Amino acid sequence: MTRDNYNLTWRVGPAARSDLDPIVDLLLRARRQAIPAIPAPAHTDDEVGRWFADVVLPERDVQVVVDPDRSVLGVLVLDDGWVDQLYVDPHHLGKGIGSRLLSVAKERSPEGLQLWTFATNHRARNFYEQHGFVITDRTDGSRNEEKAPDILYRWTVG
Repeated sequence: MTRDNYNLTWRVGPAARSDLDPIVDLLLRARRQAIPAIPAPAHTDDEVGRWFADVVLPERDVQVVVDPDRSVLGVLVLDDGWVDQLYVDPHHLGKGIGSRLLSVAKERSPEGLQLWTFATNHRARNFYEQHGFVITDRTDGSRNEEKAPDILYRWTVG
């Protein structure tokens, strides 16, 4: 069971171009805070920002949770049935933001979802398993840029 303290004044919806900088900032802060549960990023902050601006925002389904002050509290990136990214502001963990974004992902991909997470990221693994994802594969890290062991999860209806 998840703790769902999701605040109804927060907007959940498609990211706007104006959300770009806050999204990248959130992603970078969340990744840094998660070390050592996940490996350090393989790319510089500038590379991540350019990738998000040039590839992710224009080509993928990007959903955000935004508070009334327009602060981005969570971001979800979907790519053809894959949860490519799911990050929550470290100061807002445990408030239902990740659960709400994952429910959006399930609504948008009712045929099923897949995602990779690092094997050492026990918080993420517990979160996904609580939401019905099951392990379907493991690697030694040869498939990711960080060269860290990872786990493939899948969710299907029923």
